[in-house]
Amino acid sequence: MPSDSIVHVIDDDDAARDSLAFLLETSGFPVQTYESAVAFLDRVVEAEPGCIISDMRMPGLTGLDLLRHLQNRKITWPVIVITGQGDVALAVESIRAGAVDFIEKPYHHEELLGAVKSALAANDDTREGEKADLRDRLATLSPAEHQVLDALTAGQANTAIAVNLAMTPRAVEIHRASILTKMQARSLSHLVRMMLLAAA
Repeated sequence: MPSDSIVHVIDDDDAARDSLAFLLETSGFPVQTYESAVAFLDRVVEAEPGCIISDMRMPGLTGLDLLRHLQNRKITWPVIVITGQGDVALAVESIRAGAVDFIEKPYHHEELLGAVKSALAANDDTREGEKADLRDRLATLSPAEHQVLDALTAGQANTAIAVNLAMTPRAVEIHRASILTKMQARSLSHLVRMMLLAAA
């Protein structure tokens, strides 16, 4: 079993919640599921500490609301937020509210399981080492790539970046591809997570 810590899965979509729970259980993680953030918060006092995976967009309390409630209650369990495409700006806000990671739908199973393992095993020394590596990679970017990177991590679309930086859309695409390669990022969401870690 990868860890004795339980993974708390919060999602109002029954099929998505059950599918995620099945993935985690077959990978050796003990799992507890909840149909809403309210249901989780109602039971958090007696819940076993561990990692939380929460959908971002839910009726009632959203994933972002959940993070704020956890902060208010001084509950510091690692939280991974699952977001839909186009939610990059919202995901950035969730990291600033205390989430340790965010995963974009549709996600690869390996990516999510890796995020859970990292969340459960994270420690300050590991994070400091990762920050140093990220700073070294950032130093390889050109001034134009830094501008595009700032815009990407702010949640801007390629077309908006092209207008704001007076570039052609093709130039933005070329810079974006170069940034992903130099930063060793698997995707835009992975790149955003890197930048948030580097700035933490």
